Amino acid sequence: MIVAAVDQSAHARAVVAEAAALADAYSEPLEVVHVMSQSEFVSIQRESAEMTGKPINLDRIREIAAEHADSVASDADISVPYTPVGIVGDASSEIVEYAEESDASYIVVGPRERSPTGKAVFGSTAQSILLTATCPVVSIVKQ
Repeated sequence: MIVAAVDQSAHARAVVAEAAALADAYSEPLEVVHVMSQSEFVSIQRESAEMTGKPINLDRIREIAAEHADSVASDADISVPYTPVGIVGDASSEIVEYAEESDASYIVVGPRERSPTGKAVFGSTAQSILLTATCPVVSIVKQ
């Protein structure tokens, strides 16, 4: 299986396109994974509570994350079938754990552009995945 790790950036479509090319080349299934951060989760919970008087359950939050993954994959206009997956938590650890549990052949990521100082101070989700994944990681450079 090929895991395309997508975020909310416009660059996510390139990640899906590269993951789709790998999936096609190696005849592997493609899973497009979006990890919703804790802050996004809390924001959605707050909005739901304000609008309906009750919070959204965790399964619905995962569905919302999967809907984002599906939207990115649809926008990428790929020709291979894929499965959208939604997860909640820390992006780097959740992606690595998901890939390990699924026995993924590759993880495809798209790191954000940052200054050297920004990378040193704030770290990087893609960098963490590159350093901790047990399978090969393909990093797509923004063009």
